[in-house]
Amino acid sequence: MQTILRLTLAVATAITLLTFNPNAVAQTYETKPANPFFANFEPLRAPLTDGLYLQPGDRLAIIGDSITEQKMYSRIIETYLTVCVPQLKITTRQLGWSGETAMGFLQRMTNDCLWFQPTIATLCYGMNDFHYRPYTAADGNWYSNNYNAVVCSLTNSGARVILGSAGDVGKTPHWAQNTNLPTEVLNLSLCHFRNIDIGLAAQDKTRFADVFWPMLVAGFDARQKYGSNYALNGHDGVHPGWAGHLIMAYAFLKAMGLDGNIGTFTVDLGARQALVSDGHTLDSFTNNTLTITSSRYPFCATGAVDNDTSIRSGMSLVPFNQDLNRLTLVVKNGAAKKYGVTWGTETRTYTAQQLATGVNLAADFNVNPFSAAFSKVDAAVTAKQNYETHQIKELFHSSAAKTNLDEVAAASEKERQPLVDAIAQAFKPVTYTLHIEAK
Repeated sequence: MQTILRLTLAVATAITLLTFNPNAVAQTYETKPANPFFANFEPLRAPLTDGLYLQPGDRLAIIGDSITEQKMYSRIIETYLTVCVPQLKITTRQLGWSGETAMGFLQRMTNDCLWFQPTIATLCYGMNDFHYRPYTAADGNWYSNNYNAVVCSLTNSGARVILGSAGDVGKTPHWAQNTNLPTEVLNLSLCHFRNIDIGLAAQDKTRFADVFWPMLVAGFDARQKYGSNYALNGHDGVHPGWAGHLIMAYAFLKAMGLDGNIGTFTVDLGARQALVSDGHTLDSFTNNTLTITSSRYPFCATGAVDNDTSIRSGMSLVPFNQDLNRLTLVVKNGAAKKYGVTWGTETRTYTAQQLATGVNLAADFNVNPFSAAFSKVDAAVTAKQNYETHQIKELFHSSAAKTNLDEVAAASEKERQPLVDAIAQAFKPVTYTLHIEAK
C-alpha cells in the first residue's frame, strides 16, 4: 500500500492549477446585515447544498490546521455522525496539524492521509495561509494553487472533498507580524480567501463549507446580545471555544447535505394512538405516556447561552437545531389549551397549537434521557481523536516510519482499534418515557 500511495510532491504540484479570478464570473453576493461593521465586505454568495453528499460506509478525514487539531469541531462532527445518523455507518479520522497551511498539508498528505484511503474529506485552510496581513494577489495566487493541488490530489485518490473556508479573527493575534493592523483588515483578507474557495469548489466540482461568513456574522450578533467580551474566536482571536467550533461543525455538516431529521413522534390524543419514525421503536402508549427505545440520538448540549465556551451558546447563533437536530413531537386533537410535556426530569409547557404544529424536543430540553449516553459516546470519540493526533504527528513521523511506514501504520492501527470499538460499545439504544398532561 505504501508503494501505491506514496505520490511525490512533484507529481502533486504538477497537476494543472487554475487560480480563481472572482472577476471572471457573474457575481452575486451574500445579503449583508444593515450595520456599518459589514460595509466593506463583499462576500460572494455561497453555493446551495444539493442533496446528501455522504455515502453509506464513508471513511471521513477531517483535515486542517491548529483549529482542527483543537479536536472540537471535529469531535462535534464525529459524535453527530455516530449518534444522529448511525444508519450511514460513517467512520472518521482527525488529521489536524498546528500551524499548517494548504501547502504544508500537500507535503504530508500522502504519508499522513492517503495511506488510510479516505472516501471523503473536509478541508479547513486559509487562516495561516493569509499570513495575518492585508490581502495581495500574490498571496491569493499562492493559496489558490496550493489549495487546488490538495483538492486535486484527494479527488485523484478517489475521495470526495468538502472545501472549507477559514473562519474569521476576533482580534489581531499577538503573533502577527504587524500587531497594530485593525482586525477588519485581517477579516477583509480572509473574505478574499473565502471568495477564492468558492471559485475553487466550483472549478473542482466539490462541496463548499462556508465557515467565514457565518462566524463573522455570528460573532457580531453575539457581542450585541451577550456583551463585548463574548469571544467567539477565542481569547487569542483565532482559536475558538466551543461556541465557535459549533458554528464550524454546523458549516461542514450542512455541506454534507444532512437533512437534520432525527425523528418524529406523532400522538393523536383523540384516537389514543401514537406513531414513531425510523430509528425509534414505540414500546407502549398508555395514559398519554409513550415508552420509546431509540437507536438514533439527538445532539445533546448543555451550557449557558451567553458563554462563548458553551456549545449551547453556539446553537443560539446559528440554526443548528432547526437545520440539523430535529427530534419532533407532534400532538393532535387535544381538548385542553395547554399541555405539559415531561421528558426525563424536565417538564415544558406548550399550547395545543404549538404541539399540533410540532415542537423540537432536542432544542427545548437541555438535559434529557439521551444526555448520559450521549456523553459516553462523546468521551469515547475524544479518546480516539486524541490518539489520532499522537498517531499522525509522532508515530507517522518517527524514524521507524521513515524506514517502514506500513509497519508503523499497521501497528498503530491495532492500538487505535480498541478506541474505535469503545465508541461502538458506548453507543447503545436508549429507552425512556415521554408524558403528556393537560394543564
